Amino acid sequence: MFERTMRASPDAPFLHFLGRTYSYAQIHQQARAFAAGLQALGIAKGDRVGLFLPNVPIYAAAYYGAMMAGAVVVNFSPLYSVEELSWQVGDSGTKVLVTLDVPELYKTAAKVLASSGLETLVVGRLADMLPWYKGLALRLLKRAQIADVAYGPKVKSWAETTPASALAPVEVTSADLALLQYTGGTTGRPKGAMLGHDQLSVNAQQVAALNPFGDPAGEVFMGALPFFHVFANTALLNHAMATGAAIAMVPRFETRQVLMTIQRYRCTGFPGVPTMFQAMLDHPDLPKTDLSSLKVCISGGAPMPGPVHVRFEEATGVRLVEGYGLTESSGVVSANPYAGPRKRGTIGQLVPGTEAILLDKEDPARLAPEGEPGELAVHGPQIMRGYWRRPEADAETFVEIGGKRYLRTGDVARIDADGFLEIVDRIKDMIAVGGFKVFPSVVEDVILEHPAVKEALVIGVPEDYRGEVPRAYVTLNQGASATAEELADWLNARVGKHERVDCVVIRASLPKTMIGKPDRKTLRAEVL
Repeated sequence: MFERTMRASPDAPFLHFLGRTYSYAQIHQQARAFAAGLQALGIAKGDRVGLFLPNVPIYAAAYYGAMMAGAVVVNFSPLYSVEELSWQVGDSGTKVLVTLDVPELYKTAAKVLASSGLETLVVGRLADMLPWYKGLALRLLKRAQIADVAYGPKVKSWAETTPASALAPVEVTSADLALLQYTGGTTGRPKGAMLGHDQLSVNAQQVAALNPFGDPAGEVFMGALPFFHVFANTALLNHAMATGAAIAMVPRFETRQVLMTIQRYRCTGFPGVPTMFQAMLDHPDLPKTDLSSLKVCISGGAPMPGPVHVRFEEATGVRLVEGYGLTESSGVVSANPYAGPRKRGTIGQLVPGTEAILLDKEDPARLAPEGEPGELAVHGPQIMRGYWRRPEADAETFVEIGGKRYLRTGDVARIDADGFLEIVDRIKDMIAVGGFKVFPSVVEDVILEHPAVKEALVIGVPEDYRGEVPRAYVTLNQGASATAEELADWLNARVGKHERVDCVVIRASLPKTMIGKPDRKTLRAEVL
């Protein structure tokens, strides 16, 4: 995929990063050099190479370079603690880890190097990736932001591992494993989804097929989603690589910087999560930012609250569509059309080549009764091979129906006559109230309609009589003055008797996942 795109437009911009632009040819050259450097370190086909990086240019070079060497990439969140990183390095068998000379990253990686089976730590210099004047300022004026790297036999600089030597030929086929993408660990330890070159390539092409806007090479994607996450890996990095588009990337989501980047680079598409679009709405610079280049924003990773959806489109004039995917599906399963009819509140229609069925919520070996919601199960060329060294998890996650292997998503869904999918809730999040099943998202959708409420999470808390009862945790919009009692009365008057909450708890913030998704699991752990 990389070689084909590079040959078509080597001088075209690939990455814009804080004022510096890298062409496809430049990243291609760095990727090949890194692949040769991995060979010099003794990395063979199938060995694992980890990326412990935010959104920086060497992420792309290391990602594609490792694959050119026949290695398997392992993504690690730059927010991981020493314990989290050490466990996943050990579970995956990662031999080489790439990070930055940023203190919080390097110090964590160095501790893991000293206490795990990791063989080599490769450290990139952030200053070298910036325009010369910003790099100079970082070196001279912000010394505290640069780690004191102890280079040695096991710690190499990025320059050392990108030599001018030639890359020895490696036969890499579409059937080879390309990426271990760890899940969020909803229950127990995270599991590594095994994604091959074929899964990643086809999902990028499935996403590209959604674009109705003419020459895809003329598109510029806003790169605020973290590349280490599967959504960004497919919808940004591999999507751009498959089509020749450019990415205007930022190291992390910061609202003002994102608005400036969209305006400066005339971004045409913005894949994000709902909290990003909410943050843009809340920012005072939004009304004075030129967003006229944006053709579409794509929301994924979490349900889009209806009021936020409407307000964003009214405030910006930009179409916002919802999509859906999982780590186990290489990133994308469905999306609403970028142009033409769409349905708010749904996750759209399946991307090309994908099939879906609804399974009985109590017995996944059977289909759900006609017309009733059921557990969404998907089949397609982008679905993972299975979990890394977890055959018991594979047995629980896959089901064979009609001779086809379907991935159980754990999401309860409906499918309408037009093929639009609506997620009702997570099976594991359902609340059992005296024999009735309550979907938390249904209650959340209602309370989010209150003008004072900004965010909401509903969880089940123990109760002697009914077993469980819903409880709502919310944050308020700036300047709102509603009380918890008022919100509870307002909500309970609008939901079914079994869906009524015992109380509403107003908080300054709600826990979020690494990509900004409201995190029920963490909230439940805090509360219970």
